[in-house]
Amino acid sequence: MSASPLAALSPAALWSAFADICAIPHPSRHEAAVIAHLRDRAAAKGLSAEIDVKGNLIVRKPATPGREGRPGVILQAHVDMVPQANAATQHDFRADPIRPRVEGDWVYATGTTLGADNGIGAAAMLALMEDATLPHGPLEFLFTVEEEIGLNGARAVAPGVLKGSILLNLDSEDESRITIGCAGGRDLAIHLPMARQAPPAGAAALSVAIRGLKGGHSGLDIHKGHGNAIRLLARMLRAAADAAPSLRLAAMSGGSARNAIPREAEAAILLDPAEAAAAKAAIAAVEAEAAAEIAAADPGLTAAIAAAKPAPAFSATETLAFLRALNACPDGIARLSDSLPGTPETSSNVGVIAAADDGVRIVCMVRSSVDAARDALCGRIADAFALAGGSCAPGAPYPGWRPDPDAPILSLLSRVYAAQKGNPPEISTVHAGLECAILGAAYPNWQMASIGPNIRAPHSPDERVGIESVANFWNLIAGTLAEV
Repeated sequence: MSASPLAALSPAALWSAFADICAIPHPSRHEAAVIAHLRDRAAAKGLSAEIDVKGNLIVRKPATPGREGRPGVILQAHVDMVPQANAATQHDFRADPIRPRVEGDWVYATGTTLGADNGIGAAAMLALMEDATLPHGPLEFLFTVEEEIGLNGARAVAPGVLKGSILLNLDSEDESRITIGCAGGRDLAIHLPMARQAPPAGAAALSVAIRGLKGGHSGLDIHKGHGNAIRLLARMLRAAADAAPSLRLAAMSGGSARNAIPREAEAAILLDPAEAAAAKAAIAAVEAEAAAEIAAADPGLTAAIAAAKPAPAFSATETLAFLRALNACPDGIARLSDSLPGTPETSSNVGVIAAADDGVRIVCMVRSSVDAARDALCGRIADAFALAGGSCAPGAPYPGWRPDPDAPILSLLSRVYAAQKGNPPEISTVHAGLECAILGAAYPNWQMASIGPNIRAPHSPDERVGIESVANFWNLIAGTLAEV
């Protein structure tokens, strides 16, 4: 067997642990194998390890001699990853390993998401579990499941189970930043009931496919102006429906995760052959307009139109109502923060769409650091689809994490960081959900902070992690634990 491409990287123990995690499929809802692997590694070191009813793993490591009276520290990361692959990549995330590769100063996967979010954090914890040289007080390691689909693992952590007083979350994505707050969020599952009908005699059929967009994390990248393939396709089809009133939707799909900006989407339509040229021209015109609008932020947009086979489709009336609702649905930044200029406060992401025999289903994700603003935007989205006869089932909301700039752990992390790097870190909040918000509600007396290496384009096949930043991340963890 050939050596892992990560074998030459430092710190060796962390990269070896990450290679092991990459070898075990672990998309959301399918984390049992990687959790079992981590439990077995803990047991091999004689450490206490338990799996709770949700599937989270808690490992306890005693303090090094002489440090038994130090405050207990909980290190926490989630083990699930967002499964995204390029259209040309054949990859079964439930069965196939992630194939990391080194390219310059970065580690990527091959045609898929890498899972550095949050596999690097989990790997750092595994390396710390097995390390016999680093000094530290009492440690607990919390590996959570199903973070990427609603922070479900963190929601299930019972109060009182964890004994430490300081939480270090290892799920941030910028080595120069210490995060002390995050946005809350809510998922929306939308259904527009429609019935497919047999294709009209003589109808022409076309397929429209959006490709080439960057995608990205629906919180961390929402301010970057990346195109949303679902929304762009809706805009094109809405213009085509004006040019071709006979237009009927036969199929539509796009996106694969509600917390990832959709990179690709496609649809099949039926229409009167006499209107086909006008529909094609309308789609091409919108493609050119949209490409010019997002050229600086997302220059790869393409819309491919091809002939297709006629298939059962929704009526022209239902199709138009649906396209109007989808076109009107809020997407992107809704409001910037008043207290942190340039930082998103409230946003939404139209993340997944799929047409079935009973209509169209859509999943959106709303984020906000203000609970009332989150719920108000959810209401706007629900109303947009209600006007077309749709229904909206909101998921359970989760709160934001209110920052505590006076927490002693923040002062310690900042001091260790400055000693190692020669300059102070940036202190910030993040427009994304972190498990700190959920865990902090169950453990309100904890001090909390979140750190991580440089991870770029998470939740997309362009995901990558900076090699040098991983070493700096490891040094910050080790240096901080030595001084707690």
